[in-house]
Amino acid sequence: MKALVYTGKLSLEFRDEPKPEPGAGQSLVKVEAAGICGSDMHAYHGHDARRVPPLILGHELAGTVVEGELKGQRVAINPMLTCNQCRECLAGNPNRCQARDLVGLGCAGGFADYIVIDSRNLFTIPDSLSATHASLMEPLAVSLHAVAMAERVLTRPISESRALIVGGGAIGLLAALVLKQKGVRSLHVAETNAPRRATLEALDCGEVYDPITQESPADSTFDLVVDAVGSGITRAESSRVARAGGVISHIGLQDNEPGLDTRKLTLQEITFIGHYTYSPTDLKAALNLIASGKLGSLDWVESRPLEDGANAFNAIHTGETASPKIVLHPEH
Repeated sequence: MKALVYTGKLSLEFRDEPKPEPGAGQSLVKVEAAGICGSDMHAYHGHDARRVPPLILGHELAGTVVEGELKGQRVAINPMLTCNQCRECLAGNPNRCQARDLVGLGCAGGFADYIVIDSRNLFTIPDSLSATHASLMEPLAVSLHAVAMAERVLTRPISESRALIVGGGAIGLLAALVLKQKGVRSLHVAETNAPRRATLEALDCGEVYDPITQESPADSTFDLVVDAVGSGITRAESSRVARAGGVISHIGLQDNEPGLDTRKLTLQEITFIGHYTYSPTDLKAALNLIASGKLGSLDWVESRPLEDGANAFNAIHTGETASPKIVLHPEH
């Protein structure tokens, strides 16, 4: 089969790889859509020691089952692999499983013609839903999970809240669309990439601004801050603009540098919540929300053939693309 293989820092090769064979309880899926995630870019930049080249990346996936109990059915894939036996798994929080793994992390991912996955990780999708949009199930579940956890802590309903999204990539944009759909009182999005800002503005995602060149919001402005970047700089900014009693929802994992103002968080009782991925319930809710059309047309997603994957990664690396999400499509 053909696959896009991460071979080293800033290096990808489109080449022949052995077709995987499913084992007991597994399915072979013909990949039809595979989104490029920020974590894939993290590996591409040589910043993820867990993703060791040569490795097929890619975990935002949809396709058709060609071998397995759902043979012939179109599916979206839960890429998380867990033990299903520990306390967190049994409590419905498999994202906290200490033995968790992810396709495209510890094993081959989906930037390929085919992928093998546990059959329990498959979600059937309606014929009306394109594989491109179905592949958004995974990143949308990340955003839904973060918003849901923040809602449990906010002192007032989300519809009464002022919210800031830091980072207008796919996770940030999807969080913005979720908050907009929930009727958040006011919404701001901070994004440094000019083409991407134009996309966000066209989608009417609230007040979009460049935090580098434009005036930033005043101190202690927002009830909810969603940090979809996760750097020392963005943690400092999140601390600055969070209001007393507010919530900082931390999704991004760009670095582990200092920046969080723990003194302010303590004195003003600001809640900081770290979010990692999702539960199966979040995935199902994400798929239903996409299929409902409530997030809009989703025409901001850019599609490219898998063989053009190296150029797609470079376009994201250089900031040349205006789309918050590029989805790659194998040609069978």
